[in-house]
Amino acid sequence: MEAVVASAPGKVLLTGGYLILERPNAGLVLSTNSRFFAIVKPLYHQLKPDSWAWGWTDVKLTSPQLSRESIYKLSLKNLSLEYVSSSDSKNPFVEQAVQYCVAAARATVDKNKKDSLEKLLLQGLDITILGSNDFYSYRNQIEARGLPLTPDALAALPPFASITFNAEESNGENCKPEVAKTGLGSSAAMTTAVVAALLHYLRVVDLSSVLEDHQHEKYTADLDLVHVIAQTAHCIAQGKVGSGFDVSSAVYGSQRYVRFSPEVLSSAQVAVKGTPLQEVILEILKGTWDHERTKFSLPPLMTLLLGEPGTGGSSTPSMVGAVKKWQKADPQKSLETWRKLSEANSALETQLSTLSKLAEQHWDEYESLIKSCSILKSEKWIHQAAKPNQEAITKALLGARDAMLRIRYHMHQMGEAAGVPLWWSLLREFWIAWAIPKGCFELLCTTMDLPGNRKRASVLWGCLVHAIFWNIWMERNCRFFLIIRGWDLPSFGIG
Repeated sequence: MEAVVASAPGKVLLTGGYLILERPNAGLVLSTNSRFFAIVKPLYHQLKPDSWAWGWTDVKLTSPQLSRESIYKLSLKNLSLEYVSSSDSKNPFVEQAVQYCVAAARATVDKNKKDSLEKLLLQGLDITILGSNDFYSYRNQIEARGLPLTPDALAALPPFASITFNAEESNGENCKPEVAKTGLGSSAAMTTAVVAALLHYLRVVDLSSVLEDHQHEKYTADLDLVHVIAQTAHCIAQGKVGSGFDVSSAVYGSQRYVRFSPEVLSSAQVAVKGTPLQEVILEILKGTWDHERTKFSLPPLMTLLLGEPGTGGSSTPSMVGAVKKWQKADPQKSLETWRKLSEANSALETQLSTLSKLAEQHWDEYESLIKSCSILKSEKWIHQAAKPNQEAITKALLGARDAMLRIRYHMHQMGEAAGVPLWWSLLREFWIAWAIPKGCFELLCTTMDLPGNRKRASVLWGCLVHAIFWNIWMERNCRFFLIIRGWDLPSFGIG
């Protein structure tokens, strides 16, 4: 069996922070051009004569960016993983992906293909994972080289550069430094890439990039299987059932997303009680996955640009506690805040949808207006509507800008009430709240107020999310750390 390479993209949650955790609230998610790669190949090319009597097979996980290699023994009876290497290099996301992928393969394999599957397993699994540089912060390396913190300095790093860690806590606590991430959903992208590669390698799905017309229905079913296994592995690895928007976007690409009911994974959560993993995964596959996703993209000539604001995040547990304390102390006010946030999220979605429709119906007028507005401050945009349909386009532009400002305002109000400097958040299972680094809010406000020119376009809106900040620009000659065009990105590739 030849090596299989699969990749899955990162994500940015445009709207739906916190609210996306509860049905039927929706969130808008963009997949990025940063990708996680997984390579799966046989660990041994020849089987030993007595291998069919073995009760275990070997699994090797290599992470070159962390200079780590982990060795496991996989039980062919109950699919448990026994760790052979030191515990410092464990990766629960890949571990769960391996167990659930093998369980899915055994649970769904045809009887006449069972021996082929067992042969693949007895040859061992050699897994390598690699993440695009965009998933990680490299400001420490850049500063250590005496280079300026610019996009050119970042671009000069080799692909899949060695990963650095955040500085250890200065409060004297003895804790292990964390990998310095940028908040693009590396664990979800990694889990999805590993699941896709393993399921393809084990011949459970066929994710080849070249498809005949009659194969698309089968391909969609295969994607759905990847989605279910990836969601399961990711949730079990992190110890809680999140909204799943990050895994969904890693599988299907940019979308409007409504979460699945958490109960569908209840069997996996109690699997530790001794239920065979194959039975668990069969129950999950037969369950009702009631998530909703519809295709979404930024309007034409809109570009999402991301940048890393640097250090300055506060303790997540303490901020989570502060927000929850405020919710309990003032339930009426907190509910009112969520309602207003929901309304602002819906307004932004509506305006973006309107812009996309207007672009499709009146392209020449749309293109002309965007080019004109891209070099002006927002208060001058309305004066550029010289043609009949351009007034509607301008109103939608300003409406989108106003909706994002309202979202930022309500997030600020909530942060003030909770006693934490919270401006924005990306959420999965609970509040992941970050203090805005000193000067970043001023930076966002300043960039939104700048006029464009021949080298730089105007900013439609900007926000801070997780460890990154982003701006939506009206496209001209934009250059920044990472460029996302939401309408031309696939979900994941395989080769």
